Amino acid sequence: MVVFRLQVFVTAVTAFATLNLRNVCAFTPLAPSSQSAAAFYHLHHVDLARSSSGTTALHMSYGMNRRAALTGAGAGILATTNLLWNVNSPAAAAATSTPTSFPEWTLENGVKFPTLAMNTVGLSVEDTERAINLATKQGFTHFDFHPGKERDGMAKYIASNGRNGLFLNTKIRKPKPGTSPSDAANLAQAQIEEDLKALNVDYVDMLMLRDSPDCDVMQAQWVVLENALASGKTRSIGVINYCEGSLKCLLQTAKVKPALNYYLLHVGMGRDAHGLRTFCDENGIKTFAYGAVGEPGPNEDILNNPLLKKIGVAHKKSPEEVALRWVLQSGAAVSVRPTTNFGLGVSVCEEDDGGKCAIGLEKRAGVFGWSLSKKEMTLLDAMNGPDDNPTLFSSSGCPGAFVMPK
Repeated sequence: MVVFRLQVFVTAVTAFATLNLRNVCAFTPLAPSSQSAAAFYHLHHVDLARSSSGTTALHMSYGMNRRAALTGAGAGILATTNLLWNVNSPAAAAATSTPTSFPEWTLENGVKFPTLAMNTVGLSVEDTERAINLATKQGFTHFDFHPGKERDGMAKYIASNGRNGLFLNTKIRKPKPGTSPSDAANLAQAQIEEDLKALNVDYVDMLMLRDSPDCDVMQAQWVVLENALASGKTRSIGVINYCEGSLKCLLQTAKVKPALNYYLLHVGMGRDAHGLRTFCDENGIKTFAYGAVGEPGPNEDILNNPLLKKIGVAHKKSPEEVALRWVLQSGAAVSVRPTTNFGLGVSVCEEDDGGKCAIGLEKRAGVFGWSLSKKEMTLLDAMNGPDDNPTLFSSSGCPGAFVMPK
C-alpha cells in the first residue's frame, strides 16, 4: 500500500510538470469511505474560460486551491486521504512565495490585461519600489500608479529590474477648473512625454483619463489619448471615475471607446453600482474596480461585517479577502492596496513593518485560489450597505463627487 501511494504521488507530480498555467490539473478527493485506488485522488480538467461578459472565469472542480496547485506542485499535493495540507509548514511557505499567473482579459485590440493589479496610491517613492518588489514575487505584473512619487518609485524598480512582463498603467492628471480644452489637451500631451521620460520607456500599457466638469475638456484630452494609442505610446486607453453623463459626453466624439472605466466598487454597493455597470456593459466598457474594502480609507462596516466574517471562517479567510473575492467573482478586474493600512492620499509599505506588506500582498495574490459558492455570492449581492458612490472621486460634473476636507 505504501508503494502504491508513492506511485500515485509521483504520477501526480509528473502530470503537473507537463501542464501550463492555462490548462492545469486539480486533485479532488473522493469520500473518505471509498476503498478503491480512486479513493486517493482523481485528476480533473480545469480551464480558464471566458464568460459571455468577457470576464475570465476560473472553473475548478471541488474548489481546489488553484494557487497551491500551480505553485506547490508535488509539495502541495497530498498522496493519501489521511494526510492534510499544513499551511504553516515549510513546504506551504515555499509554495506561497512562488509567483503565479493571474487571469487576464483580452481587450478589443488584443492587449492582455491582468485582472488583479497593485495600487500604489499614496505610497512614497521608496515604499512604491519596495511594494513592487514584494508584489512581483507573488505574481503581480499589473501596476496601477499615479504621476509623481509613485511613478518615480516605479521608475526606480524598472531601472534595477527592467520592465519585462510588467503591465504599466498610469493616469492623466486632472486639469484645474477653468482650463480651456486646448490647454487641457496640451497638458495631457506634456504629461505623457514626461511620464515616458521618467520611466525611461517607449510606451505604457494603459493610460487612463480623469473626468472634468467641462465636456469639451474631456473630449479634447481623449483625442490626445487616442493619438498616443495610434502612435504606440500606450497600448490601451481607459477612463477613471466616469459617471454615466461623462461617458455619454466622451462617446459623442470618441473614435476609440474606453476599454474600461475605473471606479469604486465594494460589497454592499451591489454588482450594478447604481446602474453604472449596466451602462458600461451596454457600451462595451469593462469595469476595473478599486476600493474593495472601501475608500478613502478601509471601511470598518466591511471589515467587521458579520456576514463577511461568517463566510471568511468557512473558507479560512479574512473579511477583506472575502470582500476582494466578491468583486473579482462578480466579473470585475480589481486594483488593490498592499494592506488595509491606508487613508486619504496615504499608504505604507515600510521596510520594518514586521512583514505586513508582504503578507498582505500574498493574501491578495491568493484570491484566485478559492471561490465563493453561489449561495454566498447571492447573500453578498443582496447586501444593501455599506453603500457608496461608484464615482466618488469624480469632478463636480458627476453627482455626489468627493469634496476634499478643509
